Amino acid sequence: MGYFRTLIVTGSLLVTFGFMMTSLCREYWQVVLAQGILVGLGNGCLFVPSVAILPQYFSTRKALANGLAAAGSSCGGIVYPVVFRSLQQSVGFGWATRSIAFVVLGTSMISISVMKQRVMPKQKRKLWDLDAFKEPPYSLYCLAMFLAFAAFYGPVYYIQPYAISKGITTEAFAFYLLPILNAVSVPGRILPNFAGDYIGPMNVLVPASFLTGVVALAWVGVNTFGGIIAWACFYGFFSGAFVSIAPVGVVALTKDMRKIGTRMGQSFFISSFGLLIGTPVTGAILSSTGKWLGPQLFSGFVLIATASAFLATRYYQVGMKLMVKA
Repeated sequence: MGYFRTLIVTGSLLVTFGFMMTSLCREYWQVVLAQGILVGLGNGCLFVPSVAILPQYFSTRKALANGLAAAGSSCGGIVYPVVFRSLQQSVGFGWATRSIAFVVLGTSMISISVMKQRVMPKQKRKLWDLDAFKEPPYSLYCLAMFLAFAAFYGPVYYIQPYAISKGITTEAFAFYLLPILNAVSVPGRILPNFAGDYIGPMNVLVPASFLTGVVALAWVGVNTFGGIIAWACFYGFFSGAFVSIAPVGVVALTKDMRKIGTRMGQSFFISSFGLLIGTPVTGAILSSTGKWLGPQLFSGFVLIATASAFLATRYYQVGMKLMVKA
């Protein structure tokens, strides 16, 4: 609707303020308000506009451009946890959190200074494009995104406590499993996207989501130090592929580029509910059974279902033809 700069400025301020308030929290409800609501709203204001603006600047290599941008979040997933842990041990939780807030503010200022819409809308667009759901490929794609985000973050959240509870590694080293996963996710977000420009995003999303599901199921058999490191690397690489190229899939399914922001927003709105319920469901399975098998099977099979939904999207898009860009 033309409020791009308003969104990224508001989002940057909300995230910074949310971290500052988190540093002062003493009660759980305060953490919910500061970290959950303020930072959550701020990230919502930042994420979709930042992704939706990329197609305006690229007529070709859209997937690679999005992969390079998405790799930044993996880099953040490496830097922020390590910096926070180091600062927390030396200056305490409060100043460690405030330091993160200052980093967020400084890096956001760079984004605000360089990011702008290349094409301004001639008129305000609709918040919803309900006609998009009459298109089977788009509806199936939204379903696939919902399933993907419902299952993807379970292993990411629980890989550290799993390694500790199984005695695979010490608590000190288990902390670094997530940065390792994020580090391998960097090439996982760039190389498949590079291929996506040539063979199409759907031809990357189907195998990437399927292989992520296979790796999630392989988590069942991981019980050694070397195995947990290798598993984190494989999961980071394959999951990075379908996370980073997913917005490009919306672009490929959109004929009218004036609607790309709306259609991408709708897609991520639907997938956000998967993100909302996925990890709590995984935790509920774990707490009710007391075993890791349930969460592992849930993540793996839902990711396999994600691949099936992406495959159905491709079928409605180009049919059964294998050697075709989709």
